[in-house]
Amino acid sequence: MSENTPKVEDETGHYASGLPGFLGTIDEFIAKFEAFLLAAGVILMAVNTCTNVIARYAFGEGLFFTGEINRILIILITFAGIGYAARHGRHIRMSAVYDAIPAKGRKVLMIIIALFTSAVMFFLCYHSYGYIETLQSRGRILPALGFEIWWIYIWAPVGFAITGIQYFLTVIKNLTSRDVYLSTGVMDGYADSESEV
Repeated sequence: MSENTPKVEDETGHYASGLPGFLGTIDEFIAKFEAFLLAAGVILMAVNTCTNVIARYAFGEGLFFTGEINRILIILITFAGIGYAARHGRHIRMSAVYDAIPAKGRKVLMIIIALFTSAVMFFLCYHSYGYIETLQSRGRILPALGFEIWWIYIWAPVGFAITGIQYFLTVIKNLTSRDVYLSTGVMDGYADSESEV
């Protein structure tokens, strides 16, 4: 997708869902929650890694728990990031056929794609929850941090659920608006970058 895809922004330039009422409130709350998780995860990973490097060079030995903390943060960033990417219309698309059809056809196709993707995300959410139950029953623990390993995978069903909700809100946005939307805040199309320079 082009970096110049039109976005729905409020008067301050921040993300605005474009959905009315309660759905818009949910969408904006989830957007803020995801942005916080992603920012905190990346910052904590950088601090953890830098601290480990400094400890290794200053004291001759790194922190024993750094690898496990980074593993937890990678899982968090990955599964918080899939919802964030869906919200901002950043998932990879194969759009040759899609771009060639008229606007009404694109709208119908986008509704079908978003509905199907939402169903797949909820399906994966269900199965990732089952995976967590399996891990919990085995009682494995993280060797350095000492807590049960299933806790670090909590972000998988949460991320899939948030992404499923986001795609479902995209279906609603496309059903209630005249334009075609890739997500609740990103309109389909490409901005003319030459005229903006």
